[in-house]
Amino acid sequence: MLKSKIFLKKTKKGSILKVVREHYLRDDIYCGSEACDECPQKDEVLELRPQNPSSEIFPDPHYIIPDTNVVLHQLDILEDKCMKNAIILQTVLDEVRHRSAPAYKRIKEAISNPDKHFLSFVNEFHKDTYVERQPRETANDRNDRAIRTAAKWFQTHLFNTGVKVILLTNDADNKVKASQDGVTAFTVAEYVGSLKDNPELLDRLAHSKPSNAFDEGVQLPEHVSIAEVQKGLKSGRYLQGSFQASRDNCLEAVVFIQDKEDVTVFLQGNASLNRAVHEDVVAVEMLPEKDWSYPSSLVIEDVEGETEMDKEARKEKLKQPTGKVVAIIKRKWRQYCGMLLPVIIKTATRHLFVPSERRIPKIRIETRQAHILQGQRVIVAIDSWPKNSRYPLGHFVRKLGTIGDKETENEVLLLEHDIPHVPFSTAVLNCLPKLPWLITEEDVKKRTDLRHLHICSVDPPGCTDIDDALHYKPLDNGNVEVGVHIADVTHFIRPGTAIDEEARKRGTTVYLIDKRIDMVPELLSSNLCSLRSNVDRFAFTVIWEMTKEAEIISTRFMKSIINSKASLTYAEAQMKIDDSKQQDELAQSLRGLNTLAKILKQGRTDKGSLSLASPEVRFHIDSETADPIDVVSKELMETNSMVEEFMLLANVSVAKKIYEEFPDCAVLRRHPSPPPSNFKPVINVAEARGFDFCVDSSKDLANSLASAQLTENPYFNTMLRILATRCMMQALYFCSGMLPYAEFHHYGLAAPIYTHFTSPIRRYPDVLVHRLLAVAIQADASFPELLDKKKTQALCNHLNYRHKMAQYAGRASVALHTLLFFKNKVLIEDGYVMFVRKNALTVLIPKYGLEGIVKLAEYQNIMKFDDENTVQTIGDVIIRVFDAVKVEVSVDQSNIQHQHIKFKLVSPQLPEIEEGPPLKKQKKRK
Repeated sequence: MLKSKIFLKKTKKGSILKVVREHYLRDDIYCGSEACDECPQKDEVLELRPQNPSSEIFPDPHYIIPDTNVVLHQLDILEDKCMKNAIILQTVLDEVRHRSAPAYKRIKEAISNPDKHFLSFVNEFHKDTYVERQPRETANDRNDRAIRTAAKWFQTHLFNTGVKVILLTNDADNKVKASQDGVTAFTVAEYVGSLKDNPELLDRLAHSKPSNAFDEGVQLPEHVSIAEVQKGLKSGRYLQGSFQASRDNCLEAVVFIQDKEDVTVFLQGNASLNRAVHEDVVAVEMLPEKDWSYPSSLVIEDVEGETEMDKEARKEKLKQPTGKVVAIIKRKWRQYCGMLLPVIIKTATRHLFVPSERRIPKIRIETRQAHILQGQRVIVAIDSWPKNSRYPLGHFVRKLGTIGDKETENEVLLLEHDIPHVPFSTAVLNCLPKLPWLITEEDVKKRTDLRHLHICSVDPPGCTDIDDALHYKPLDNGNVEVGVHIADVTHFIRPGTAIDEEARKRGTTVYLIDKRIDMVPELLSSNLCSLRSNVDRFAFTVIWEMTKEAEIISTRFMKSIINSKASLTYAEAQMKIDDSKQQDELAQSLRGLNTLAKILKQGRTDKGSLSLASPEVRFHIDSETADPIDVVSKELMETNSMVEEFMLLANVSVAKKIYEEFPDCAVLRRHPSPPPSNFKPVINVAEARGFDFCVDSSKDLANSLASAQLTENPYFNTMLRILATRCMMQALYFCSGMLPYAEFHHYGLAAPIYTHFTSPIRRYPDVLVHRLLAVAIQADASFPELLDKKKTQALCNHLNYRHKMAQYAGRASVALHTLLFFKNKVLIEDGYVMFVRKNALTVLIPKYGLEGIVKLAEYQNIMKFDDENTVQTIGDVIIRVFDAVKVEVSVDQSNIQHQHIKFKLVSPQLPEIEEGPPLKKQKKRK
């Protein structure tokens, strides 16, 4: 069937066009019900089973049809495992897609989950459910009518099957009209409240319209309308930016202004924050300069002999451009982990939730199971923040487990760092090759067969996702052949497939201390793509012909088949190199690679490549309890550097090749030069110890670091390199067509162009690079998205975020296991002072790679701080940066949600403090 609409349209030039819009309708669309025996094509559509949870108000087998607002606001209810057999109409899906991308993604995932039995029904193309918009009818009213029409059709269509249909709507008008049409309709609260076996679902109801019961007598400013915001942004009255809440003060924040680097607006006070939550996109209005303020952490203490005039002059210098939030342009709310405050009144249903992220405000929720949730990690979502509420209003989502339990805390750090970690979906697993997987004769014809070469891999102990392998071969002309062989992941992950979309979403493999969150399923990461020894594997190979002085004569790229002769650890490879008795081909190859690697490293160093440091540790885990039983510093060997050098060389060679072939859409990695001001802490420390320190270029910095050695403190140079590492900018993926060539430079490696090619099992950028290189050498076909620079840059931005979150999650895992290791222990350890503050010291314990704060507030009356030279004098004791100290290490468990490592200075011994008279207790206010 065909619906046509004809209308006239006037063009800009004044011509009249006749426009015809056609809408095709069908009568053969299957309803999706297993009970139906009328519809055709039954075996081609997902079947719906009428087995809902037992409802007191509707005990018959039934399907639910949620309207748009229910899908938008009650997704936590719909996603619950007990909620099954829902019909999601096309009208609803289209509206949700336009209004909320995250909600659309979640409902699509629910539809694709076979256990949920959710069906997407194309009511807009069914002849009996399509409705035309009537004159003067709003689009919203038309869509509500379309939903009611579809619900009535299902009700009539399934009448003889005994299966009923319920429309779920929280819109009172829509519910009344549905009843008038003979459609059974309930609100979500009515329906959920009737589920006898799932009373806890009531706690998960989102409150889109807050109750007056939450009125706390607070009156925050009204937000201006979107129309006013748009006018204000155009006129310059308002500025748009990202709201970043303070970790230390819940009444302070800054807004980073969009498209204006280094421009921030300071906010202070509830009225100025005006219901913004961390990372929201907001509109701010600047306050007059006379009303500018400064962060409370910068309040200056009295200085002896200072007049009030001097004090005010110093405060004036600290003032920052200050403003206030006038509107929320885009909410960035997510689900938050945390805990409930202790219950005071057992019968109370209103409770305060405290997020584990300090920058998120407390959230007011209603729950009937608070006594069960005490001492538990729970997840809560924000629903709204009315102007008369001190806190945002939200609802309970789910319980994670007991606070302090390792599995629970692991789940928290994955959620808080936005790490996708749900099991791979059926659609993803269906993309995997069937076992047994064998290399065919056709595969051999398309690839270079390198199985005869003595290839080996060198990795950390226990590594199962082996990305790379190496070979070394002397040539008859006196030169040598060196090959880097990288797992050919793109053979198995084709563009546009479910497995490709999932790998893109995850972006990277995340390494925690006790587990690994893979980017691709284990069949690929630890088996078919892993370059294990004595099995044939597909690889992407880079081969150089080099002189024995490591000068590159030629470079070749190819898709290959390899058979690694050994999977070695760094220690095993080092033993082969060092043991002169071992003269087999593999041992000689490793020695040849090691010799070349040293020459390559020296060449990089001569160009200004930096050799920095960071404290890295390895945990020994108990095989039964999975708890940490020991912590040791990671030992680096020559073989670590050997592998690193050839991976760096491969990355540089590939970067040149793909940029040469695709100057506008190559995926590269750059490391911006830090501004000179970043190096101030390093310069101060070095010059205080008598060293001249130049940071004009990476080569100058490398030379300065190399010369800064103290015989009396062998760890001084390492500490200086650790400090220099923290002065660096973040390295970033980018698309070559979006920046001038001068900005491609990698500061840390002193390389004019660089990319990531060598770890496609665990990094999605490497997958993109493999695809580009394959097209460049005509080993694979291109596709439009690969050569679209704007889409590539957007993807690079996503991958930069994923890489950063994975790093943070890894550090959080180290912190968690360090906490578990030191729990119920009190140890005295050797450390070094990293920073000297006005009232504290930051101390690093190299043995554990652990940093902590030694608080000195109690000594404030006998302290003298030299800010310029960062020297702290406490009585007769002088403490400088990088001084050796001894500290007592224990765990502060006073805050159950934020337990932390506590340091106490043991040596040098500080003078005793005379205790003053005890403070009088103040009377409590009534």
